[in-house]
Amino acid sequence: MVDPLTPAAELATRIRRGDLSPVEVVDTYAQRIRNHDDVNAFTATRLDEAREEAKEAERAVEAGERLGALHGVPVALKDLFGFKEDLTNTFGSAPLRDFQPPYSAIVTERLEDAGAIILGTTNVPEFGHKGLTDNELFGPTSTPFDFDRNAGGSSGGAAAAVGYGLAPLAQGADGGGSIRIPSAFSGVYGIKPSFGRVPLKARPDAFANHTPYTHHGPHARTVEDAALMLDVVAGPDPEDPFSLPEGDTDSYVAASRRGVTGFDVAYSPTFGDFPVDERVRAVVDDAVSAFETAGASVDEIDLDLGHSHATLTDVWMRQIGVLYAEMAANFEAGGVVDLLSRRDELTPEFADLLDLGSSLDAVEYKRDDVIRTDVYEAVQGVFDEYDLLVTPTLAVPPIANADEGTTLGPTEIDGEEVDPCLGWCLTHPVNYTGHPAASIPAGFTAGELPVGMQIIGRRFADDDVLTASGAFERVRPWHNRYRSLV
Repeated sequence: MVDPLTPAAELATRIRRGDLSPVEVVDTYAQRIRNHDDVNAFTATRLDEAREEAKEAERAVEAGERLGALHGVPVALKDLFGFKEDLTNTFGSAPLRDFQPPYSAIVTERLEDAGAIILGTTNVPEFGHKGLTDNELFGPTSTPFDFDRNAGGSSGGAAAAVGYGLAPLAQGADGGGSIRIPSAFSGVYGIKPSFGRVPLKARPDAFANHTPYTHHGPHARTVEDAALMLDVVAGPDPEDPFSLPEGDTDSYVAASRRGVTGFDVAYSPTFGDFPVDERVRAVVDDAVSAFETAGASVDEIDLDLGHSHATLTDVWMRQIGVLYAEMAANFEAGGVVDLLSRRDELTPEFADLLDLGSSLDAVEYKRDDVIRTDVYEAVQGVFDEYDLLVTPTLAVPPIANADEGTTLGPTEIDGEEVDPCLGWCLTHPVNYTGHPAASIPAGFTAGELPVGMQIIGRRFADDDVLTASGAFERVRPWHNRYRSLV
């Protein structure tokens, strides 16, 4: 069998060379998913179909056909807009347990066009409403480093699948930290590209993803693997009115191999005024020095986002609440489901967000963009002097799972009140601004729980984030930590 921890880039190279069978690769991950999904990552699988596709991929290699960059490489999708036509996509919601999307997401089409083989869909909180993966339909997804603690959310199943060797790559989506949060808790690398870098096909409202900015991106065990996937899925598409034109970077993989000599890094240990658990602060304080080792300069800065962390979290809740209320109305109008009439089947916090979104008037909703503008200007101001902004990804280590879909985060940190759904995440301010941002494994607490470090780049400078991530990885590699898990 294939080593399930083999990097995706190596799998792709060996498959193209003909010295590794895509059938053997798919069989390896299928066996692990069937027998060892201890983290509860997958919600639906298509393993028999994947094996048939692997046979076809092997035939293409033998025939000398032109092969894509991910030919024969298995990939997992997120059970929340990571659509593959006719593959169940539940949104983590009981009323949608049988929903099958009528079309594939652009990111799915591009992965398959590059030769990737889809294994299935991965667990999420209901509609991605909180930074933890748990729901009443499938239960919690655990971090591979402690099955009693949560993988983070909302792309928790995707990140846990990668960290636990159930897939070499996974697609995630991020509207408030949903790639970066589970990457931090699951000990993997995840990048939220610039808004519009990876196109999204939102229907019936093609303009839905601008508030808060929503992004698709990769989860991977190595920076190069994430860059390889981003090379495949990035680029403009006319079906997304927000998609960006081609960038200046020919290859994100090449960017991940460059050095950071001459880079100026700003380090904000609290990203404004977020309270941060001392266990996390100690790990990230130490980890940021790796950039100096790699040749960059690092300055700790006092950053004022113009508003308290509580205000910023409240804004996110209102904005996502409006988005959810619109989605619910569109589902009802399209004859899919009337979510509000099935409130007793919904997670209480998600139902509350539907109510909140429905209660706001248009002027209230738009006035929150004034606060968002203040955040944008504060972050942009950092890049007047620095190339990168670094913070902890999350304020706390992985959180204990609860029962019956009820897992929530802390209500206070160091005596300061925080919202248990998202207030302990230093991620959602970047969804107000659209900057590229990644979470990279920074180290472990004394209790051997993973801690993530957030790397934020200038607008559209996705290559800088990957360059810094690759440089950090070379100084502080983390890959040996997976071996004890698998």
